[in-house]
Amino acid sequence: MSVKPVPEGYPSLTPYLSVDGAAAAIDFYVAVLGATERMRMPAPGGTIGHAELEVGDSLLMLADPYPDIDFRSPKALGGTPLTLHLYVEDVDAVFAKALAHGARELKPVTNEFYGDRIGQFEDPFGHRWSVATHVEDVSEAEMAERAEKAMDSPDAA
Repeated sequence: MSVKPVPEGYPSLTPYLSVDGAAAAIDFYVAVLGATERMRMPAPGGTIGHAELEVGDSLLMLADPYPDIDFRSPKALGGTPLTLHLYVEDVDAVFAKALAHGARELKPVTNEFYGDRIGQFEDPFGHRWSVATHVEDVSEAEMAERAEKAMDSPDAA
């Protein structure tokens, strides 16, 4: 009998978040992102040692911080250098839910030149999320033209 190098039911790449308040974060991700809790392993002191959430067709793992092994949350580090990007059916509804559940708006939902309606928020635990709904298929040529115009715009970052 051979063992698969990637276990059945797991994608090759899975984000693993350190979340100060993992139990509350699970509640947030279920309420806002429609996540389904797949498993939860409690740890001493009422913390979460490991949890797995299904979000759409993806998997998200998380746990409370373990500073002894240098597993620290964004708040402990003073921020995060990454953003989690998630496509959803209705970006406006998900974004509104996020803000209603304590997220902080970083970039309002807008239609972008590349065909996505997208917004960005920071969840109450310090993780950045871009949520988007694809609203238009844009050809490579049109994308290049639109990108050039967007970069020339006074609003371009």
